[in-house]
Amino acid sequence: MARTPVSAILPDFPWDTIASAKALAQSHPDGIVDLSVGAPVDPVDGTIRDALASVSAVSGYPTTHGTRELRVAAVESLQRRYGITGLDEQAVLPVIGTKELIAWLPRLLGLGSDDLVVTPELAYPTYEVGALLAGARVVRADGLTQLGPDSPALIFVNSPSNPTGKVLPVDHLRKVVAYARERGAIVASDECYLGLTWEGEAPSILDDRVCDGDHTGLLAIHSLSKTSNLASYRAGFVTGDAALVAELLAVRKHAGMMVPFPVQAAMTAALIADDHEAEQRERYRARRTALLAALRDAGFAVDLSEAGLYLWTTRGEACRTTVDWFAERGILVAPGEFYGPSGAKHVRIALTATDERIAAAVDRLSVE
Repeated sequence: MARTPVSAILPDFPWDTIASAKALAQSHPDGIVDLSVGAPVDPVDGTIRDALASVSAVSGYPTTHGTRELRVAAVESLQRRYGITGLDEQAVLPVIGTKELIAWLPRLLGLGSDDLVVTPELAYPTYEVGALLAGARVVRADGLTQLGPDSPALIFVNSPSNPTGKVLPVDHLRKVVAYARERGAIVASDECYLGLTWEGEAPSILDDRVCDGDHTGLLAIHSLSKTSNLASYRAGFVTGDAALVAELLAVRKHAGMMVPFPVQAAMTAALIADDHEAEQRERYRARRTALLAALRDAGFAVDLSEAGLYLWTTRGEACRTTVDWFAERGILVAPGEFYGPSGAKHVRIALTATDERIAAAVDRLSVE
């Protein structure tokens, strides 16, 4: 019987489709300003690097559940930074970067062809990939009424949003939680940008105002890639419903999904200390301020973008046309259609470039 490659059920990798725009941007005399991907460019804090190195001689296997020190640091940091209470350190599970967890979460939870996974209308592509890997059905919906009579098994929430920077308020999240509990659905909230809120506040799905202190059926997914510059470390964790976390742990033990021990030590250091995170937030704030003004002066509208590492930008034309406009000026941005059909007239512009490259982008945007 002929084998069907797994890659055949997945969409094309989006960034492969902007190769020509990248080549054009690279041809700029002063080099490319790559604002297409949210990859950190700033150095990892020395305290975190020291923690990594301090246990580099340890040769044994790490535990899938992670060290108790890491789990306690995660619980305490969530309370200290975001006001999340009522978590047990046993209900914390480190993961090999949150993209890995999101991609495998539907399968790890036992979802299959009879199950429906809901993603935001504009969404990080990996939510859909995770559903496809599990063989589940997928629907994009921002409103619960869009789902009709269907009862989803898993609802992905992303606030602050990638790509738009939109923040879901307490009332909206409460409705999602109530809807999910009426139907026995799990809510997985991707909160990777929670620490990068520029306007107002961004509540967690585990905030008492959202869930009334009951974490049943709720998973909050947190990454250290953005706030601590640990993208290369592949450092994240999931927490929330203790029973669900225990189930994920049981399956991941069999699959060997272990965060390396030195990375666990680095994560612990990053979660204990807040100074480096605050410094990084201010770097991004300054870059955002400069780019936001330059884009508006160049005739672009910036929609939403209340939080996160991106500016969701449009001038009312097809997103690929806008991508080419930026590429002609040596700037690479991501077409909004990467994230869903309703992004067809927007581009996503990342704040993750050095101060020098951001300044170069500002200068290029000011040239007629």
